Amino acid sequence: MEGQSRAVRSTSSKIAYGLLFVFLVLVAATTLYPLLYVIFGSFKTNHELLIGGIDLLPKVFVLDNYIEAWEKANFGRYTINSIVISLGVMILSVAVTSMAAYVLSRKEFRGKNLIYNTLIAFMFINVGSVSLRPLFELAVDLNMHTSLWSVIIIVTGMGQATYIFLIRGFMLSVPKELDEAAEIDGCSFFQIYYRIILPVLKPILATVALLSFRAGWNEYIIPLVFTMSNELMRPLTVGVVMLQNSGNGAAAWNIMFAGSALSIIPIVVVYLFLNKYFVSGLTAGAVKG
Repeated sequence: MEGQSRAVRSTSSKIAYGLLFVFLVLVAATTLYPLLYVIFGSFKTNHELLIGGIDLLPKVFVLDNYIEAWEKANFGRYTINSIVISLGVMILSVAVTSMAAYVLSRKEFRGKNLIYNTLIAFMFINVGSVSLRPLFELAVDLNMHTSLWSVIIIVTGMGQATYIFLIRGFMLSVPKELDEAAEIDGCSFFQIYYRIILPVLKPILATVALLSFRAGWNEYIIPLVFTMSNELMRPLTVGVVMLQNSGNGAAAWNIMFAGSALSIIPIVVVYLFLNKYFVSGLTAGAVKG
C-alpha cells in the first residue's frame, strides 16, 4: 500500500515537473521570438520584410543594413548620448535611493510610515504623457531644456519608489548590531551608511544599477520631447526609430532592425558584468517588507 502511494506521488511529481517544463519553454519561446525576429530581420532585405511570412531566417543575408544604420543614425554620437543618460540615471538612482532607504529603515522620525507608504503607492501609478508638458515647461523655466541633465533628472525620478522598496527590503535583513557597534566606535549616522551599510548592500545596489541603467537606455518619450530642437542630443532609442523613415517611400524596417540589434549590445554587456548580483539582490530585496 505504501509502495503504491509512493508510486502515485512519484508519477504526480513527474507530471507536475513536465507541465512546468512545457510552461517554461512556452514562456522562453514567447520572450525570445521577438528578439530573434529583430536580429534575423536585420539581415533581410526591406522587400522581404514588407512581404512578411513566417520564415525567421533571411533568404539572403544582407550585411549592408548595419552599415547604413550606423551611417544614417549617427550611431557614434547617439551612443555617447545614451551612455551619458544611462550612467547619469544609474549613479543618481543608486546614490539617492540607497540614502533614502537607509533613513527609512534605520531612522525613527514622525511621518516615516506615511512617507514610505506614499512612495509604495506611487509604484502603481503611472502618469505617463500627462506630465510631459509641465515637465518641459519647468525645464524651460530653469533653462535646463538644452542639456541632457533634464532627461537624466526626470528619468531618475520615475523609478525611485521601486528602488527604495528593494533596497529597504534588503537593508532590513542587515543586523542593526552592526550599526550599534559602529556607533560605539564613534561613527556618525552618515559614516555608518557609507562605511558599514554600503559594502553590505553590494548585491541589491548592483540590481538597482542594472535596472536604472536599463531604464535610462530604453527611455524614448522624454528624450524625444527634450531633443526635438537639437538632433545632436538624441539618444539611440530616438535615433533608431528615426531610421524607419530613412527609406525611399516605404518604411525602412531592415535598417531599423539593424539599428535595434546594435542598440541591444551595450545593455547586454552591462548585464553580463552585473548578472551574478542581479538575482540574489532582486529576490532578497523583494522578500523583506
